[in-house]
Amino acid sequence: MAQWRLIVSQSLKISNIVPRNIPPPTSRLQPRVQTTLLTSTSAMLNFGIIGTGWITASFVTSAHSTKKWQLRAVYSRNSSSASDFSSKFSSDVAEPIKSHTELSELASDPEVQAVYIASPNSLHYAHAKQMLEGGKHVILEKPATSTSAELDSLFALAKSKNLFLIEAFRHLHEVNFKILKKELSRLGRIFGGSLNYAAYSSRYDNVLKGEVPNIFNLDFSGGSLVDLGVYPISAAIALFGAPKSSSYSPVMIATGADGGGTILLQYDGFTVSILASKIYTSTAPSEVFGEKGTLSVPTITDIESVKFLDAKLKGKATELGGKRCDLNLKEEAELFAGIIEGADWAAAKELEALSRAVIEVTESCRRANGLTFKVEKGQ
Repeated sequence: MAQWRLIVSQSLKISNIVPRNIPPPTSRLQPRVQTTLLTSTSAMLNFGIIGTGWITASFVTSAHSTKKWQLRAVYSRNSSSASDFSSKFSSDVAEPIKSHTELSELASDPEVQAVYIASPNSLHYAHAKQMLEGGKHVILEKPATSTSAELDSLFALAKSKNLFLIEAFRHLHEVNFKILKKELSRLGRIFGGSLNYAAYSSRYDNVLKGEVPNIFNLDFSGGSLVDLGVYPISAAIALFGAPKSSSYSPVMIATGADGGGTILLQYDGFTVSILASKIYTSTAPSEVFGEKGTLSVPTITDIESVKFLDAKLKGKATELGGKRCDLNLKEEAELFAGIIEGADWAAAKELEALSRAVIEVTESCRRANGLTFKVEKGQ
């Protein structure tokens, strides 16, 4: 497996993505809230969106709350969907929000500087490519692309045009994840970890009825590993670096996709086990075990608390966590605005290395289990 070394930036504080010994995620996103009217300013980043689902609405709300972003355009193939989405935020911004039904219109819109993409997984590559070719910075919801080859192509295109391409792993920028990372030094020698994210998806009800929703359809680059497993996988890589090897034992469902499973990440001297599922729910915490104690969080995303269980005090818990942000995507929106406005290429390179390491794990695990996406067939 290729190894990607990160330049650690003070703003991100994500570990070097290289295998090493370490020495001395779930509620839904918050519902939309009304934000203060944004005034047009040259310092504001005007952005467009592709995808009008709940995650997009959450990003727009969070972005507006930072006073650094202003929604200027909405793309949807359905004009009424674009208009309906725009109307939800029209009172938040000083300028009218445009609705586009053609991707080319958004890509060539001179008033749009960046585009947030939350379309179906299999469309991420084509949508991001068109926006980059149009001169837009791109923020991609996870998983950024279906394959590592697609990701390589997009990063090369972004570099050639002096543009930023950023994958949105929101949970890594939350205050309590940063605390979890910082407090690893309490543990001394690392013995292992257990990171869990299992939440029943209502889309599985459709599968039980004989339907094939996109999220459980390999033709649309679906499955639990890439849709939900990337949360704990990216967390492990942010905490410990890229693993030496990885394996996946999936639970297969009628659609031919994986509904969940167990992932093992092997490091020098320890193993991180990951439970990820969209077909059942687990309330098990996520923990990192060390010589001097254990760090425990109730979920790997939307972390409410960070506890240190002291080995010498029979597991007595000390709370280390801070107050979680009310808007789950605000911290990433703040960070991404700073990267783009400040031309912070070092921070962007760090996030790029993280994205590359994550897709190397998921791609290896998929292919070892015959989970082949439509885009890969015939290659």
